[in-house]
Amino acid sequence: MKKTDLPKVAVVGCGYWGKNLIRNFAQLGSLAAVCDTDSARLREIERDYPGVPALAFEEVLSTPDIHGVVIAAPAAQHYMLAKQAMVAGNDVFVEKPLALRVEDGQELLDLARRRSRVLMVGHLLHYHPAIIALKKMITDGELGRIEYLSSSRLNLGKLRTEEDILWSFAPHDISATTHLLDEMPTTVTAQGASYLNHQICDVTLTILSFASGVKAHIFVSWLHPYKEQKLVVVGDRKMAVFDDTRTDAKLVVYPHKIDWINRLPVARKMDGEVVRLSEEEPLRAECQHFLKCVADRTTPKTDGENGLQVLRILHAASESIRHHGKPTLLRAPSAPRYYVDPTAILDQPAKVGDGTKIWHFSHVMAECTIGERCNLGQNVHVASGVRIGNNVKIQNNVSLYSGVELEDDVFCGPSMVFTNVLTPRSHVNRKNEYKKTLVKRGASLGANCTVVCGVTVGEYALVGAGAVVTRDVPRHALVAGVPARRVGWVCRCGVRLEAKSEYWECAHCGERYGLINGQLELQEEFEASEQPEVFRSMSAAAGQD
Repeated sequence: MKKTDLPKVAVVGCGYWGKNLIRNFAQLGSLAAVCDTDSARLREIERDYPGVPALAFEEVLSTPDIHGVVIAAPAAQHYMLAKQAMVAGNDVFVEKPLALRVEDGQELLDLARRRSRVLMVGHLLHYHPAIIALKKMITDGELGRIEYLSSSRLNLGKLRTEEDILWSFAPHDISATTHLLDEMPTTVTAQGASYLNHQICDVTLTILSFASGVKAHIFVSWLHPYKEQKLVVVGDRKMAVFDDTRTDAKLVVYPHKIDWINRLPVARKMDGEVVRLSEEEPLRAECQHFLKCVADRTTPKTDGENGLQVLRILHAASESIRHHGKPTLLRAPSAPRYYVDPTAILDQPAKVGDGTKIWHFSHVMAECTIGERCNLGQNVHVASGVRIGNNVKIQNNVSLYSGVELEDDVFCGPSMVFTNVLTPRSHVNRKNEYKKTLVKRGASLGANCTVVCGVTVGEYALVGAGAVVTRDVPRHALVAGVPARRVGWVCRCGVRLEAKSEYWECAHCGERYGLINGQLELQEEFEASEQPEVFRSMSAAAGQD
């Protein structure tokens, strides 16, 4: 993707971490504006990035050329700023934590889903080459059975007054731990101590206990004589140490062994093996990922659900600290309230709503969103990034390719076809030329019809069986043929409308419609129009386009 094609973002908060975000988005060619209440900071940014305007937050939200809002303000402001940005129609990248209350985090997640907004949380370690390598080692079984993890994030300084050390430092290690194990803890136990500010912990030790038997120890402090950022993963075959303070040898694997001699364990130490890593800056990879999600309308690796999981663990740890180290139980995630046939494949991560059924031999790829009460018949393929609304019926042998979006109540007939490239060639890669196809609420696509990419099928339209749609279909239009042309109008209930005097009327449900600027509208909307289109003759109005 060229720099000129990248989405444009505004960075809100120009402090210590905000400056790093500004630097990366500027280098990527996506920085459109900055926002901060500190005039001295803004002058510094204007000096370092001439031509980048400093806007008030309200101006950021009202600027049409800004596609995403990146929030690096104090944690106490994350919830409100993210909410306002999404309500205004922006995609959001918010630094950790997502919010300071679980209820607020859940509200942000629900808002993002309702408004189809990208919501990404700044869990930076997911994009770190060392964590990516560690994840692969664990998945491939190179380290063996994981016994425990231990992380330490220590420093002198970066003191906070609006959040304690647990909420400031620990999100990094919590998100990395749950990501590496692909598991949520069942119990959280934590101890904390306050030395500088009453009720603000400067040091905490958190223990996460998992159903698999693994334990993770997370030690964080901003009252420590030296800086340390280290994660140790102990398996029964090998042990790995990730030391992020080192400029080289950040990830070292130790093939130590434990032998049992005379029924006693004896350690056999081996030399460490340095793992070669990519030199890409993790923050740059994270920023690029956000831009790609905004451009492609895909779900981030560290999405709102991921941010909410970390928020629940932080809340449980805070509860344990308040109760002097008493373990806090985390409710086990409820079983999926949707059905996937044993022969079907559902790649993760994917969002599937309650009551949805995915039947025999179907394949839903990762990064898809499927709403509630949908039915995917036999041999349905849903490509990465596809978005499907609520109560959508997809019959057998239908493939939805990247770029397709179905709104609520859409019907796809058996073996109908979507495309996503206008000029396909087997020897030419045209993934960057995918066209968006939008099928709007209540529309029906007949059996064996073809919808060529880049078109919009309007609300409650009906595409006849075998038709080939090559251009936009008006709402309520009945189209048929090759290429498809309008041959009439249909009611919301699907029945073909009959011409009656000044209106179109449904013989089945009695709904009446009128034409306004070539679009069919319900009677009350037609009559409310100042200049309803006059029917020159009912036969002409009923004719083909």
